[in-house]
Amino acid sequence: MPIDKEKAGQNSEDQAAPGQAAGKPLTDVQLSRDTRNIPISKVGVKDISYPIVVMDKNHSYQSTVARINMYVDLPHHFKGTHMSRFVEILNAYREQIALDKMETILAKMKEKLGASCAHLEMEFPYFIEKKAPVSGAKSLMEYTCTFSASLSGTFDFVLGVKVPVTSLCPCSKELSRYGAHNQRSVMTVQIRYNDFIWIEDLIELIEQCGSSPVYSLLKREDEKFVTERAYENPRFVEDMVREATVRLLSLENITWFSVEAENFESIHKHSAYAAIERSKGN
Repeated sequence: MPIDKEKAGQNSEDQAAPGQAAGKPLTDVQLSRDTRNIPISKVGVKDISYPIVVMDKNHSYQSTVARINMYVDLPHHFKGTHMSRFVEILNAYREQIALDKMETILAKMKEKLGASCAHLEMEFPYFIEKKAPVSGAKSLMEYTCTFSASLSGTFDFVLGVKVPVTSLCPCSKELSRYGAHNQRSVMTVQIRYNDFIWIEDLIELIEQCGSSPVYSLLKREDEKFVTERAYENPRFVEDMVREATVRLLSLENITWFSVEAENFESIHKHSAYAAIERSKGN
């Protein structure tokens, strides 16, 4: 029997998608009612890899790639949120994702998802050109930075940096006849501020709290200098967070901060750790 191609094509176009009756709209399951009466504080998507732009003190802007988390609150009566809308919002601000756009993006999240509160978190590598202390050899040093923002009634923003330093143990120096054990450490700082602060300036401040900064490139004369500077400047983790606290409290534009120090011990299996959190006036 010959096939009527025109009729066959018409029938195929009229055919409903799997699970969908012809002419019937797809059900929005997320908006169906949930009867357990339990609101959710944060629901959304995590670990999206996406390009962003960060202000650079020396070069105006720096392009990098962030791991992004996006959340909103969910009222008790909704079954779920629309996960695809988070990515749609990122795509709408493609090549504009920067610090000065965070409040705008959060407002759009609230609007598109019918939420009363939205959260946006970004973790990204940030590179600073650094000179070795004696030879002046230049190299790029990588730091991990974070932007954490939320919008409910007001906009809240927290800047974070992870800064590697060298720490030399005061106890080991006191006890040992030859040298002292040292190790690489990481200081993690988060701040709220009422006047802009450069990432570079915050990193430089924190590097001064260890026994010595860390460099990606050192010549022989630099290695001698760094080793001797660390020996003359021993620091416990307690010293490091206290020193950071003194320096952060001296900056009038910082309203709140938390600082952590972790030493990846060279002669112990464990790490040493200390932390302080302060609001101005406390």
